[in-house]
Amino acid sequence: VPVHRRKLYCCKSFNKEGESIMQKVAKFQKVSEKQFVTDWCGVTRCSANDAKLLYEKIRLPRRATVGSAGYDFFAPESFSLVPHETILIPTGIRAQIAEGWVLQLYPRSGLGFKFCLQMDNTVGIIDSDYFNAQNEGHIFIKMTNCNRQGKTLSVSAGEGFAQGIFVPFGITEDDDADGCREGGFGSTTKK
Repeated sequence: VPVHRRKLYCCKSFNKEGESIMQKVAKFQKVSEKQFVTDWCGVTRCSANDAKLLYEKIRLPRRATVGSAGYDFFAPESFSLVPHETILIPTGIRAQIAEGWVLQLYPRSGLGFKFCLQMDNTVGIIDSDYFNAQNEGHIFIKMTNCNRQGKTLSVSAGEGFAQGIFVPFGITEDDDADGCREGGFGSTTKK
């Protein structure tokens, strides 16, 4: 059958036995309320009571459709970015990830396309051992509105603003990594 005449179906991939072949490699959780309040107040300078109210509304990342690769991260509160403005968002989320997998973070595709929203570190990389870091593996996302048309980006509380994709990775035959993570961003190169 020619490719243009094949019918595509929206369904899960299954093996010969009818079992789903999608691997379950991670689990999202909220960081503790104490960790979120400390980090949120440290970034935003809001009150602890306001941060506790936000904590209760945090939604775990989720896929929108069966065929979605990305797990949407939702804004804890509304924000706006004028062109060239940057924001640092403590998400309140941590990810327990199987060994051999990494979580890569990107802006939501539509926001990147319409506003040239970019991650400040190009692609966020969440390693599996970050879950045990001193900050409970709290995922922070730093983004900049890089558009040149003068458009202000506005995201409502609870709206998806970033997406995470789980990807397998390999190591070299002569790999000898034996360090243990303690801190967060940049901590693994401080020896």
